[in-house]
Amino acid sequence: RRKELKWSNVMKWIKELRVTHYLKNCLIFLPVFFDGKLFIGASWGRLAIGFVAFCLGASAIYLINDIKDLEKDRKHPTKCKRPIAAGEIPVSQAIVAAVLLIAAAYLVQILLLSGAMQLYACLILSAYILVNLGYSVLGMKNIPLLDITLLVAGFYLRVYMGAFLSDVSISSWLYLVIITGACYLGFGKRRNELIHTGSSTRKALALYTEEFLNKTMYSCMTMTLIFFSLWCMEMREISSGFMVLVPIMMLICFKYNLDIEQKENDGDPMSVILKDKILMGLGMLLVLITLILLYLG
Repeated sequence: RRKELKWSNVMKWIKELRVTHYLKNCLIFLPVFFDGKLFIGASWGRLAIGFVAFCLGASAIYLINDIKDLEKDRKHPTKCKRPIAAGEIPVSQAIVAAVLLIAAAYLVQILLLSGAMQLYACLILSAYILVNLGYSVLGMKNIPLLDITLLVAGFYLRVYMGAFLSDVSISSWLYLVIITGACYLGFGKRRNELIHTGSSTRKALALYTEEFLNKTMYSCMTMTLIFFSLWCMEMREISSGFMVLVPIMMLICFKYNLDIEQKENDGDPMSVILKDKILMGLGMLLVLITLILLYLG
């Protein structure tokens, strides 16, 4: 029974810290991957440090957000199952854990990086934490469009951190893919929240309309595909095979759309992706072909 209880407590914390959402922080490795330097080990240690720091910081933000939205989450059909909202993790423990996680995120960078890189990496991490605190604690998530802008900033800062730590440049088209793609995911999530829970669980939803979110979501998807296609055209100097990636990316977007159109889907990107084997397979195929074209082409 003790082992079962310990394992149960571990699983509660894993769920509350959103460990599955650490996948988003893999964006830190995106610049070095697309620069063709994935297997050059010089920057891997620094990227790993940045990845760990962002994971720790992200988990702290999730805790703070769930503490702040405790009463609202208890009225939400799915968020009420989160450990803090369900009363499985005391608020006092969550506060202590959030403080320790933020401290650990900075310590990882301070102890393992050096010189100007140490300072600048901490500044980028601070920007990420401040953006998310503004979103959660200061209530900026209740302001339409600003809520999506802050979410997009989080994605952008991950990529920027990766470019800085690996000392590589990244195509402007790819930056635009990240920005419009994040908007696409954000508006899709808001759309499904509005459909399934109404405006009672999030103030910003009262000022959005389903028609607006539908149009904006698909507009962002279109821009994402256009910018990705332009990047592929830019990469034709390396290999004409990059154009093969365009229809695969189209299929990924179409399959994602099909998923979030389902009635029992809250639109959370990580939940959608991890529950769909076909979508995950298409994503891995995209990565595999890109890997071949960049490193073996």
